[in-house]
Amino acid sequence: MTTLTDHDIQKLAELSKLHFSAEKIPAFIETQKNILSLIAKMDTLNTDEIEPLAHPLSVTQPLRDDVVTEINQREQFQQHAPRVEAGLYIVNKFIENE
Repeated sequence: MTTLTDHDIQKLAELSKLHFSAEKIPAFIETQKNILSLIAKMDTLNTDEIEPLAHPLSVTQPLRDDVVTEINQREQFQQHAPRVEAGLYIVNKFIENE
């Protein structure tokens, strides 16, 4: 297994936009070694007879009819808007063209 160095962790931190203080790097290296060790152990397992799965439980999402359950309240909402025109909310331009 590849040995992780302080330089590797600093590079990883830079790429992931994280900051590790110097005193936390050894603990992070140890954690990463444990993760990589677990992955290496899993790579040795024979999974030929195991069916791939997307979720560990056999559950399905109950479906419901595609029907409207709320009443249209657009008119009431637009009464609270500062400016409305033809059913559309009017906002001031705040981005200038270059």
